[in-house]
Amino acid sequence: MQSIRTLYRIGLGPSSSHSMGPNRAAEIFRRRVEARTPARVVVELYGSLAATGRGHRTDKALSAGLAPLEAAVQWRPDEELPAHSNGMVFRAMDASGAEIESWRVYSIGGGMLADDAGPLPEDAAGEYPCRSLADVLEWCDAEEKPMWAYVERHDPPEVWQHLSRVWSVMRESLQRGLASDAEVLPGSLGLRRRARTMRDRANDSVGFLRYLHLLSSYALSVAEENAAGGLIVTAPTCGSAGVLPAVLYYFWKHAGAGEQDILRALATAGLVGAVVAERASISGAQVGCQGEIGTACSMGAAAAAQLNKATPLQIEYAAEMGMEHWLGLTCDPIDGLVQVPCIERNAFAAMRAAECAAYAVATDGEHLVTFDNVVDVMNQTGRDLQRKYRETATGGLAAIMESVLARRRAATKEQSSKPPKNDKTSYKK
Repeated sequence: MQSIRTLYRIGLGPSSSHSMGPNRAAEIFRRRVEARTPARVVVELYGSLAATGRGHRTDKALSAGLAPLEAAVQWRPDEELPAHSNGMVFRAMDASGAEIESWRVYSIGGGMLADDAGPLPEDAAGEYPCRSLADVLEWCDAEEKPMWAYVERHDPPEVWQHLSRVWSVMRESLQRGLASDAEVLPGSLGLRRRARTMRDRANDSVGFLRYLHLLSSYALSVAEENAAGGLIVTAPTCGSAGVLPAVLYYFWKHAGAGEQDILRALATAGLVGAVVAERASISGAQVGCQGEIGTACSMGAAAAAQLNKATPLQIEYAAEMGMEHWLGLTCDPIDGLVQVPCIERNAFAAMRAAECAAYAVATDGEHLVTFDNVVDVMNQTGRDLQRKYRETATGGLAAIMESVLARRRAATKEQSSKPPKNDKTSYKK
């Protein structure tokens, strides 16, 4: 299983699989071919990458990664490459149009890449001997150590510096989202930002409502920053990046958690996410939104449980519940944007994560379905989903809202084409 350093990536939104991954692939390909001075590079996008790539700014991410090479993007949404729905083929061409080199690569979720030889190695990232949370629990029991200590044992000391940077970016993106003066997110939906309004509502509330509104506002702030293309941390993806920061920020700001507590909670949450990436997938294009928001909820539940001084078994139970109750969740972004239903789901998942942790610590941790069980079920459920429900924006909410958006665009176009009326309004003093 890969280190949690491969799970927590710092980069620009709105999508880890559709913008971060392609950008990284483009940079790799550019380094491979630039010494041969190709005249241009053609990138063929397949499946989900092509279906929702424009809304996710995939073409811009590719152009930035290939610069200064000239890039041409071809969209093939109705075709899929064999290994994954997020497939790309890079072709470097000389001045005569002859192909110099080609590379088939897949963006497999969370900014990670794989080609026909398998997953691409990560710079300075090691591997853990486990491939399940049961393995981690067994180690914790034998060593009489908490979960975060597993990361400390198998990663070099630099992992804490990385997690400190991760926490800093999470905190800054959350605070930036709350402070933003922008009222509307970029894109075709004209979606209004709600994080600051929700925070203000929290400040006017007491008790349980205040708690829920605060968690919601924190999750919304990061999700809105991601939708606006801001700097965020994948946890485990861009589309689900608001859940874990919301939980951590609440404990840090309102429950007395210190910096070390937060970093250790990040380590434990990272283990949960890494197990999902190892055993199943965190790619909405492959298993639906259950792999993104479900995993984020599990990570948030594990972090919250640890910050509530839970045992490893209680933490595993919280993570299991965090995934179990999102099973079957489709990925159906309206107009291909990481906005609706994605942003609200971050808020709901943050609240559910806290609830799962509270439930788990009220028990002795014993339960029937293990986290590994539910991850395996999630994986199979995701593979069984029809393609239109896996981030292609051709089913679910995306399909239902297509006609609504078309009528809205037509009305806007008609209104803008009308000549302005003479203002004959009279004003009385």
